[in-house]
Amino acid sequence: MKDKNKKSLHVKTGDRVIVTAGKDKGKIGNVKKSIPSDKKVIVEGANMVTKAQKPNPMAGIQGGLVKMEAPLDSSNVMVVCPSCEKPTKIKHEVKDGKKVRVCKKCGEQLDV
Repeated sequence: MKDKNKKSLHVKTGDRVIVTAGKDKGKIGNVKKSIPSDKKVIVEGANMVTKAQKPNPMAGIQGGLVKMEAPLDSSNVMVVCPSCEKPTKIKHEVKDGKKVRVCKKCGEQLDV
């Protein structure tokens, strides 16, 4: 029986993606972290925000302004196929008894 509360995203950590909406539209980067419960992803170099950080001498953290990536909605990114180098939608197929992600444009398997 399937768990109805289990959420999944079309992107995984490590995928190369392109941002399709927002202030960083057109930027390409790798997914650093995916947050399925909120349907969000963190992409390297995209959606940068400046955060004020307090100094903590015990942990050796110096205070100041820190630039970091903020989460993006997963619907605002598309996977870039490694073989055809184009942004693509994902199709799921069963190969050798396993469910794998496949590029809709070239048919190449994304999960290695």
